[in-house]
Amino acid sequence: MLDPIVNFFTRVFQAIGKGIGLVIAWICWPFVAASRWYAQRGWIIKGPIGIILLGLVALYGYFFWVTQSWNNFNTDYSAAYGTASGRNSAPGTPTATAAGTNNANSCTPSAITAATADLIDYNVNQNPWISSMVVSKMGLFGLEWRRTPFFDNQAAFQLGINQVLRRTTTELVDTLGRVRGTSQIDQNLQDARTAMSWSETAWYIGWRGPTRPSPSVYREGMQKLRAFNDSLASCNATFDARADNLMQFIDRIAGDIGSTSDILRQRIEASDAGWFDTRADDRFWFAYGQLYAYSGILAGARSDFASVIAERNLSALWTRLEQQLRASLNVQPWIISNGNESSAFFPSHLATMGFNLLQVRSNLVELRQVLDR
Repeated sequence: MLDPIVNFFTRVFQAIGKGIGLVIAWICWPFVAASRWYAQRGWIIKGPIGIILLGLVALYGYFFWVTQSWNNFNTDYSAAYGTASGRNSAPGTPTATAAGTNNANSCTPSAITAATADLIDYNVNQNPWISSMVVSKMGLFGLEWRRTPFFDNQAAFQLGINQVLRRTTTELVDTLGRVRGTSQIDQNLQDARTAMSWSETAWYIGWRGPTRPSPSVYREGMQKLRAFNDSLASCNATFDARADNLMQFIDRIAGDIGSTSDILRQRIEASDAGWFDTRADDRFWFAYGQLYAYSGILAGARSDFASVIAERNLSALWTRLEQQLRASLNVQPWIISNGNESSAFFPSHLATMGFNLLQVRSNLVELRQVLDR
């Protein structure tokens, strides 16, 4: 009695198996045909082609490895730049000694600048810069890496950090590293901003001929930032830690985070493919990289503007901001899902990240409103 039902399902599964087999055969056919052609050639042709293929295998193997290994990733790294970091006076002012007097020969460096330089070091020295690697440009058999579910995550994370570094170096040049708008721009900061505006995907050869790869240019920016901090430490540079500068800095950060939250919203509206949305991961990790970088930058800002924060009674608000940033960094799903927000089976990690971004932004807006009173 059950035989017709059993036969029906047997035929269904056989048809599915045949379909899968045809798809696999279609995918493998170019490789099978190429291997047959290669086997029929002489060593004069086999040798160079074999060397090229081995080189490609080595390049792709290295690329797969570095995209999956994140060195020195630490969600608590911002503690090194906070108010407990040992900085006891405003940047560029004489350092307070244990006896309570000031040392006129030694000044305090900037925690914001130190955090920015260290994040560049993290991006290009402690980890390979993914976006300018030649295999990153080649893609996977013509398919862009951002269309794949795994091999673009670290690149998106690095680009999120780099977005913050560009914003911060711009603010250092325009407001923080000078007195008002009529004083001279610090050359080290100017050079650092120029370096950080370099193309993120530049390799040794570009469309216009030979060029410099992104990592080497970013390293120069890191050196210029550290040179500026050295000048601050020797009392030969300026850091203008005024309340209006802090307010403008916070306002720019809030705008940057708001822009990213809108990018997430657009992706949520464009697709609800759940685990199968291959563009969701790079959107998520770009936003995560921004929050990761801003956790260090804002910890540095709390240290650099400690007197302003104490004067305006912002300590409680700033602590809440730091707690929200740290809580946002705990969201580290293995696979990013962009499901419908009402789905019971496919979570929406982009919606979660967007909520975290807006929470951080609302805290920044509240800080700005208090500073503007």
